[in-house]
Amino acid sequence: MITIMLVDDHPVVREGLRGMLQAEPDLSVVGEAGSGDEAVALARLKRPDVILMDLRMPGLDGVGAIRAILAEHPRQRVVVLTTYETDADILRAVEAGAAGYLLKDASRAELADAIRAASRGETVLAPSVAGRLVRQVRHPAPQPLSAREVEVLRLVAKGGTNADIGRALHISEATVKTHLLRVFGKLGVSDRTAAVTTAMERGLLR
Repeated sequence: MITIMLVDDHPVVREGLRGMLQAEPDLSVVGEAGSGDEAVALARLKRPDVILMDLRMPGLDGVGAIRAILAEHPRQRVVVLTTYETDADILRAVEAGAAGYLLKDASRAELADAIRAASRGETVLAPSVAGRLVRQVRHPAPQPLSAREVEVLRLVAKGGTNADIGRALHISEATVKTHLLRVFGKLGVSDRTAAVTTAMERGLLR
């Protein structure tokens, strides 16, 4: 029997995953956590074979939880299960020690097979994620930022919120968020502060 811990801040997602996995005769969900901090504590208590870890959570995020768990249990198998597949998210998770990276659109069979593979010590990657990693290795040159992306980042550097930036550039907050996600992916970062710092280091911002 392979024991599994589910980590996701949405109870409905955890309930759906538990229902899917409990239908498999060799898989057993032994714990659930709604945050990275809960995951670290529960992993210490339950010692599951495989942890399915979401990335975006309040407080300690998935990458931080992976680092903390593996610092205590280096042989623990943590598989990221998320809706996000930006280069920055993938690289941060892999560098933190994730044994795999799957997307939430995976079928029950794919998810179950991935858990079994991870428990055997194998690395499991969604096909699109594997493709991104291969491209990242083969073509590591950074992508240039567009003029609008630089504009958005310049306003971020001045302390502007998404709403402020939207008003200044006459675009919606959703469009601002889209520009920022593209900036994060191109710069290989995961937050606004790192984006500004990296852009300054590369001479993209003064």
